[in-house]
Amino acid sequence: MLDPVLRHWIDPPLDRAGAWLAQRRVPANGLTLAGLAIGLLAVPLLAYGLYGAALVAILANRLLDGLDGAVARHGMPTAFGGYLDIVCDMVFYAAVPVGFALAEPGNAVWAALLLASFVCTCASFLGRAVMAAKRDEPDDGQRGVKSFFYAAGLVEGTETVIAFVLFCLFPASFPWLAGVFAALCVWTAAGRLAATWKSESESGL
Repeated sequence: MLDPVLRHWIDPPLDRAGAWLAQRRVPANGLTLAGLAIGLLAVPLLAYGLYGAALVAILANRLLDGLDGAVARHGMPTAFGGYLDIVCDMVFYAAVPVGFALAEPGNAVWAALLLASFVCTCASFLGRAVMAAKRDEPDDGQRGVKSFFYAAGLVEGTETVIAFVLFCLFPASFPWLAGVFAALCVWTAAGRLAATWKSESESGL
């Protein structure tokens, strides 16, 4: 929901940084993999209760996730690069709740619930992209230049990062924060399902 608003603020500096890195032949896929590696460091950091350090790893991951696309756009974007980016994103998103489950046994049920809700949002997101590709449906471009159709929703990347930041800042409140965010994720998946059904009905396909 907040992604289009955020893009107006972050795209110009990311584009300039991406151009600078591309001129120095920094590979976009290398940034994607480096971002995943840094993001996964959050798991042991969370497990040991180092929430501040974990937050730094999470934010660094998101920064590199923005830079890889900017670098690719100033070079030669590939379908595999877009595929690698979304796979690494999903792995990172799934890893963070695992770190909180390892940090405190009482978090385990809520982390599992959160992971289940992520499966719902991912399925609704990727399934919608597949349908759009089959129908040659154009993306509206409000969330920047993407390598595939980007289905809007109540919970998107910005909201997820905000949730992760809150988890790290208020780790004792993880159970109820995770419960609320999981409910929003399920609502997002249901909203995408309804929007897709409406789109299919209106198209007459």
